[in-house]
Amino acid sequence: MSETTAHPFSTATGADVRVRFCPSPTGTPHVGLIRTALFNWAYARHTGGTLVFRIEDTDAARDSEESFDQIIEGLRWLRLDWDEGVGEGGPHAPYRQSERYGIYRDVIEKLKASGHIYESYATGEEIEARNVSLGRDPKMGYDNFERDITEAQREAYRAEGRSPALRLRVPDTDLSFDDLVRGEITFPAGSFSDFVVVRPNGHPLYPFVNPVDDALMGITHVLRGEDLLSSTPRQIALYHALIDIGLTTFVPRFGHLPYVMGEGNKKLSKRDPSSNLFHHRDRGFIPEGLVNYLALLGWSLTHDRDVFSIEEMVAAFDVVNVNPNPARFDLKKAESINGDHVRLLDHADFAERTIPYLVAAGVVQEPLNDREREILAEAAPLVQERIALLGEAPAMLGFLFTPAAELEYQEDARSSLPQNAGEILAAASGVLEEVPDAEWTHDRVHTALTEALIDGLGLKPRVAFGPLRVAVSGRRVSPPLFESMEILGKADSLDRLSRLARTLAP
Repeated sequence: MSETTAHPFSTATGADVRVRFCPSPTGTPHVGLIRTALFNWAYARHTGGTLVFRIEDTDAARDSEESFDQIIEGLRWLRLDWDEGVGEGGPHAPYRQSERYGIYRDVIEKLKASGHIYESYATGEEIEARNVSLGRDPKMGYDNFERDITEAQREAYRAEGRSPALRLRVPDTDLSFDDLVRGEITFPAGSFSDFVVVRPNGHPLYPFVNPVDDALMGITHVLRGEDLLSSTPRQIALYHALIDIGLTTFVPRFGHLPYVMGEGNKKLSKRDPSSNLFHHRDRGFIPEGLVNYLALLGWSLTHDRDVFSIEEMVAAFDVVNVNPNPARFDLKKAESINGDHVRLLDHADFAERTIPYLVAAGVVQEPLNDREREILAEAAPLVQERIALLGEAPAMLGFLFTPAAELEYQEDARSSLPQNAGEILAAASGVLEEVPDAEWTHDRVHTALTEALIDGLGLKPRVAFGPLRVAVSGRRVSPPLFESMEILGKADSLDRLSRLARTLAP
């Protein structure tokens, strides 16, 4: 069993392509994990193939239902759907590893009967001691010496009360594959030894269950992170055994996706807020913007264009065009691209998407009343061009939903007021009192204030209109002043000018 013939790799194309996304439910979804999901999804959609979604939940100490629910929530938020698997069903159910132990036991028995896996009784200490006795580095690892022990030796171990692990008998040949991202890779014969696939307690390990599931589910292309590259020759070795026992007929094509890096060219840590998918959602990323940016972490549509739709990505995506070099998560660039997608939204769609953020900030309560919806519909286009994240909407729009008597002035806004702010506010109030209610439009307000403050008092626009902006919004930076005053109406606008003037009176 130490020799093997070369088994065929998948040649699937088009609708025959089958990829999978199989996360472990541990912790909050990491953007690197979601990038892997995105690339699998895009490849399936580009080829017209199938995306299988299964859960690798065999680590009871680390897995949680909360994390499982968050993975589902994240995929659905980003609109990354799947064709087969958890929640969808399919011919290879169940799609949670914790429910597949009976399947694994059957495969284990077939591999034992065929001689591809064998019992191993040696402890870690014994393996180290053997290496020392043979003049090798004690940490060299297992040297396959139990491949051919006799039944009498096995009986002696059992008599001591030992339970065996099960090891795969790996080929004594080079193992090569053509990585879809990195090209030809060869692991020389002897570069790794027979490895444990089943613990002494009977629990099958990841290097076993993952390829078995892929084989049974007909996965043709395995697109996963480069941190798993070192395990690939073991998986190929197992595939040779699975083919020999008739479980499958081919080895899948592998493509190892680049690391997502954080600051300092280090792998993006789970402790870094930028790694947390929901951190970005909470700040106001929209699915279109975040998907676009995640796509750029290893791939590009063209060399001179960073902003594109998900439909354009699907039309162009091929895993062979993924860059093998690490990709750095650049938050500023991500926000910029998100801002581009925010500006592409229909005004009504943008307004609707701001509501959860306005509610979370206490600006409004759901359901919005008719007047609040009217304000939002009128104001949303004024800020849509000015924000990159939906989370910025409450600060920009909040004053429009706040009664004049409850408006708070930001400290930097108050400190920016010129000494003659009271005079400016008085002059503005005087001229605006003369504007008929029926003519209260942003153009009419702008004209009246220009005539009174710039032409009449000789002020520069920044000096003339700065105090009015603070009075109306409580901020130095706000949506366009005159359009905001039109939305608020004449009475409310004058109340705000009067209120700030009173606070400035000696």
